[in-house]
Amino acid sequence: MSPIRLWRLSAALRSRGHVRLALLVKKVNSVIYHNSLAPGASFSPDIHFGHHGFGTVIHSNVVIGRRVKIWHNVTIAVRSATGSPHRIVIEDDVTIGANAVIITPHEASIRIGRGARIGAGAVVVGDIPAGATVVSQPARVLEGRTGSGQPADGAAKVTQRVTDSD
Repeated sequence: MSPIRLWRLSAALRSRGHVRLALLVKKVNSVIYHNSLAPGASFSPDIHFGHHGFGTVIHSNVVIGRRVKIWHNVTIAVRSATGSPHRIVIEDDVTIGANAVIITPHEASIRIGRGARIGAGAVVVGDIPAGATVVSQPARVLEGRTGSGQPADGAAKVTQRVTDSD
């Protein structure tokens, strides 16, 4: 059984008042797929997880639209109590890359616009307009060494450029 089916089952049980059973199904999902998918979150039936959503964490104050694709190790967290009015709303056709983090400021809400793309490793702390693409900082070489402990060819030049630009 896929993590999405287990999440749907957990959410359906919770909405019918079977809170303990919903939490049990959530725990089973967590054990099998190493995720934490809150049964209180609102999501469309056509949500898709890349790589079975391994390591994905979704808070209960999250609303996920249609045709959203979430890759593995994604965290979507609201910094307020469950049931508060603060939410993360992810509109339709959004793609969230692996290891991305979407987190609200304390006691605030975030909206991810329709068709937005959040790149792998990006950290989102504010609203994203519809159709926008968000990516993380580019990787930088700070220092390179060969197996002998000597600087790698070009590493000193790259390190110098990085130091000069800071």
